[in-house]
Amino acid sequence: MSMRRAVLLAAAGLWLAAPLARATSDPLVGLIESDGGAGIGIAATVTRSPYVDGGVRNDLVPLYLYENQHFYLHAYRVGFKFDRDRGDGFDLFLTHRFEGFPSDRIPSSLSGMAARGPGLDAGVGYERRFGWGTLYAEALRDVSHSSGGNELRLGYSYDWGRGRLRLRPYLTWSLRSARLNDYYYGVRADEATPARPAYQASAGFNGELGLYGSYRLTERWRLLAGASVTRWSSEVRDSPIVKDRMEISSMLGVLYDFSPQREAAPRSKPLIVKLLLGKSTGCNLLPIMELRCASTDTPDQTRVAGIEIGRTFVRRLNGWPLDIVGYLGLLHHDERGLQPDSWQFNAYVKGYWYGFPWSDRVRTRVGFGTGLSYAERIPYVEARDQAQRGRGTSYLLNYLDPSIDVSLGDLLGKRSLREAYFGFGVTHRSGIFGSSQLFGDVNGGSNYIYTYLEWTL
Repeated sequence: MSMRRAVLLAAAGLWLAAPLARATSDPLVGLIESDGGAGIGIAATVTRSPYVDGGVRNDLVPLYLYENQHFYLHAYRVGFKFDRDRGDGFDLFLTHRFEGFPSDRIPSSLSGMAARGPGLDAGVGYERRFGWGTLYAEALRDVSHSSGGNELRLGYSYDWGRGRLRLRPYLTWSLRSARLNDYYYGVRADEATPARPAYQASAGFNGELGLYGSYRLTERWRLLAGASVTRWSSEVRDSPIVKDRMEISSMLGVLYDFSPQREAAPRSKPLIVKLLLGKSTGCNLLPIMELRCASTDTPDQTRVAGIEIGRTFVRRLNGWPLDIVGYLGLLHHDERGLQPDSWQFNAYVKGYWYGFPWSDRVRTRVGFGTGLSYAERIPYVEARDQAQRGRGTSYLLNYLDPSIDVSLGDLLGKRSLREAYFGFGVTHRSGIFGSSQLFGDVNGGSNYIYTYLEWTL
């Protein structure tokens, strides 16, 4: 398990409705401890590449999380949890595999080889907690038709805390199948050169030792840090494209905890429903937000329609006129015959500010959301614009959602509709300026301007 996977296992972000998460290999499980909490953050990772001349990889990792008693969604991992008691539990999950050739800078050792991309694994995990630590196991299998390989992980971790500091040392052993190792570190016959002979990697054991920690800076801010050392099996180290050495990784991040105070937590958690309709635009996000560009009259215009379900995490954060809401959304792309229609899944946290002088008469909210977006098919306008720029695409991208709306109840003079809103927004998919491996090092994306109606059940 690489440093990036460990960092992402500690991702924090959307819903939290259980005091203890159950992602068995998660080194920072339980980072947000209060019921009904939320958090969001960013981490910077530095990893020494296992490939010859691969150098050091710097990466930005957005930290998001959604959890309830039986379901969780991390920045790269989604699963169902089944707890039998407080001492043990298991989960079923899908997870992104962070391995593969660099996509932004190809080292000379890999020149001319077919790309090896990240994969998607299905897995089952189990953990057992004791007074002297936690034992965990995971079995994974590639379901993305990338490597077709398998991996079995066995590990131990120990939680230690004093005051604001919390540490978790861990040790993980992994048995990787021949297909998995050969896909990422083998050299096919048609890729062989005098300096790079053909090589077929077989199954082998990896070992990883690491330490992760968090420090509570304030009631809501957390500082995250970690480091790990991985010893690859001899079957991988003997590859002509792999440098025979330890893989060293480090991470430094920050997290903002949106969890409400226990005494301030609402007794009930009503659901929010949002319906939206939109059109593609050639405008960039910042000019749209500054009201300098709002045209949807573009060539090859496509449309979107969606439904989102939300829940308020915090009302009047720190006493400010600011609410924090989490959303899960399903968006349909009407490609108007340009390519087959498709679906898009969004999960994000959104802040609403309503401190305008007139908000006591007509509540007006300015919102900004950030999270994750997964597209079943790359949207047409996104694929078109990226191709014109000579840039890549990714199914998983960062998601931004700025908006402005007003209360229909205040406009119509009906108190029963005060929590119903009509407004305009932007659904925006993009990478983090090509600096995040999670998003395929993509630089660019797409924008749709939409109108919406939102109400609370």
